[in-house]
Amino acid sequence: MTLNCIAVDDEPLALGLVCTFIEKTPFLNLIGRYSSAVEALQALHAEPIDLVFLDIQMPDLTGMELARVMEKNPTGTSPRIIFTTAYNHFALEGYRVDALDYLLKPFNYEEFLRAANKARTYFDLINRNTAPALAPAAAPEPEDEYLFLKVEYHLVRIAFNDILYIEGLKDYVKVHLRKDRSEGVNRPLLSLTSLKALEDKLPPRRFMRVHRSFIVALDKIEAVTRNTIQIGQATIPVSDQYKDAFNQFLSRWS
Repeated sequence: MTLNCIAVDDEPLALGLVCTFIEKTPFLNLIGRYSSAVEALQALHAEPIDLVFLDIQMPDLTGMELARVMEKNPTGTSPRIIFTTAYNHFALEGYRVDALDYLLKPFNYEEFLRAANKARTYFDLINRNTAPALAPAAAPEPEDEYLFLKVEYHLVRIAFNDILYIEGLKDYVKVHLRKDRSEGVNRPLLSLTSLKALEDKLPPRRFMRVHRSFIVALDKIEAVTRNTIQIGQATIPVSDQYKDAFNQFLSRWS
């Protein structure tokens, strides 16, 4: 697929370089270049844009401020962002506005292409998982056996069968996975999302929330006590709020 792009940077040389890189990349289509975020905002309302290469430090309206404005789009169709900046201390904030990637100036075409490929992969995944909804009613499709989770600047596909349990850590979740057969170690994945948001993506027949900070894979439970669950080396508490639902599950399990 071809991605419609704009580039936004108040430095003429930097703007020219990004535009040259875009035009050099076959799956990117440059439809506008802007020296201010205010100009870009007007274009975003007028053009079908998939991807924005966006500087952060700009007068009048910064790139981060523009990203927050785009994030509030009620239609949910906001373009995705790749930040281009000389300041690495904006990386975490860029992650919080759900940027696809973060290019630190000066960057070369190889680094630019790596970020552009991340964008292409993201849009390919989105299109693949957006099936037409207007077909006549038919037999239900098989349930997905995986979910996509944003880890750093990547969308990572995680098989439900590989999840042991999920731990909530304030602004993050930590997904604990089965041991990798080749490495023999657990490699939990961190994602900037809430436990509730992730709970909504999980099939309830396979996963259950047992504590304000824990969701467990029901088929990975090895042992239980009155107030705890054992999964591998982890002992997971069951809080009073979720105990009734868990006891109902145990009544079917026993």
